[in-house]
Amino acid sequence: MTFPLPIHRLIGNVFLFLFFVSEGHAQVTLQIGQNFTGSTYGVHSQSLPPDSNGEIGPRHFMEFINGTVSVYNKTNGVSIQRKTNLKFWSDSGLIISPDSGVSDPRVIYDPTVQRWFAAQVNYSGNSTDPSLQANDFLLAVSATSDPTGLWRGFQFQADPDAGSFADFPTLGVDANAVYLSGDFYHGMTNPLGAGLVSIPKADLIASTPTIANRTWHGVMSYDERGQVLQPATCFDGTSSGNILGMGDIGNDSDPHSNIVNFAVQNPGTTNPTLSASSHITVSPYVVPFNDLVGVPMFNPVQPDGTRHITANEARLSAKVYAVAGVLYAVHSTEVNGRIAIRWYRVNATTHTLLESGTIADSNLDLFFPSIAANNNGTVVIGCNGCSVNTFLSCFAIVGQIVNGVATFGSPVLLKAGATSYHGVDEFIAELLDEPPISRWGDYSAISVDPSDPSRFWTIQMYPSDTDVWSTQITELLTTSTPTLSITLSNNFVVVSWPVTSSGFNLESKTNLTGDAWTLISQNLSTNNGQIYFQTPRTNAATFFRLHKP
Repeated sequence: MTFPLPIHRLIGNVFLFLFFVSEGHAQVTLQIGQNFTGSTYGVHSQSLPPDSNGEIGPRHFMEFINGTVSVYNKTNGVSIQRKTNLKFWSDSGLIISPDSGVSDPRVIYDPTVQRWFAAQVNYSGNSTDPSLQANDFLLAVSATSDPTGLWRGFQFQADPDAGSFADFPTLGVDANAVYLSGDFYHGMTNPLGAGLVSIPKADLIASTPTIANRTWHGVMSYDERGQVLQPATCFDGTSSGNILGMGDIGNDSDPHSNIVNFAVQNPGTTNPTLSASSHITVSPYVVPFNDLVGVPMFNPVQPDGTRHITANEARLSAKVYAVAGVLYAVHSTEVNGRIAIRWYRVNATTHTLLESGTIADSNLDLFFPSIAANNNGTVVIGCNGCSVNTFLSCFAIVGQIVNGVATFGSPVLLKAGATSYHGVDEFIAELLDEPPISRWGDYSAISVDPSDPSRFWTIQMYPSDTDVWSTQITELLTTSTPTLSITLSNNFVVVSWPVTSSGFNLESKTNLTGDAWTLISQNLSTNNGQIYFQTPRTNAATFFRLHKP
């Protein structure tokens, strides 16, 4: 199709050029598609918090949260399967001890092999402090692209060296391997470091899946490898084995200025190794630790004036997404007394920072963000937000990358909260004379539709009643218009546009009222994410356009 094109006069009457956005910025529009409530506290799950997590597949949205696993028809939001976490693992072939619990769910759909991967950790239900005991990683892979079908599960000790406890597991998938990480403890007040496991993906999708060739990379120093590691998920082959973590998650209330990037080298083999860590300097971020401590001045404010909701710290709580050789990551920070969002774009090969920015709102606290991007340079962030005027609600923020620069719009409301939230745990804490904290989060998730990369799906929480959370699953339809830029270079005119503008052709003509548009396919070059066409400057008027057949 052809978009309306404004005329831009570059140099007197010598050249007239047509291009998409006269001010040099790409435009991206956002529409809300499917938008439905998933699970509800007290009905489908008794967990606080639910750890809102889910992923879109070719025909289904799979919600995998604490307490329940649910599958919905992506065309109408109808629930077609629901089971408990324990039933999910039992159906995958695992025998879970009746005195054990499972927690911290993650799920990823890999369109390159048409399989789903899911993970959790277990813990002892009989111990007053489960973190004093060894626990296991739980990993499952689907037999097909249908998440309601057969899964094969695996269970293995998280720390086979010292038997420490793995908390807050994370999951990543790329062309070569599946990666699991966690923060390891012996007692929750004694963090030991971050641990990492890599498993050849070919082994997991074989006719007889196996984890026999998995590699345990050990519990590693926070100073060397960073805190709360997120293995990058990549489906286009431009990133392999990348791991991203925070130099410090910010729980000491001081500003911190680095993130850490390293890679699993030769993933997918029986002898992978780790690269050296790259400590990347970033703009200072500050998020005073507020989880279970009860420092109300730093928690999100609700319309009833309370600050009891936890927003956690600056960890990368959601999936790191890799596309076109770039790692996308996001976390919370603080700006002028409000919780805000910090995002990063990191070169997956050189481990250097390409760009970062902070999204702050003059009215809203924004927290528990997640991020995803597509090959057209569209980036979407999902998050929660609230204020003295706004109940805790679900939002999306959409951006577009042009000439290596990402520009984001304002938060778009997806689902409004019904009331100020005060969870059951808050009332229990008050009875015990402890700070009145309501657990929220601990994360949200966003994914790119494998059937149409212009569609993003997000799952977040909102309060459906005073002490009831519900999850909201939303389809976001994005449309981006690329920019055609024109510059002079000596006696040449250079026309350029983003390499991410897949499906668009450069065409020219000398007369707008006549002549057919001519496809330009010669003398094109690519550099730094841009496609270039160079032509000698003449006295004849020439018009250019980007056209999508």
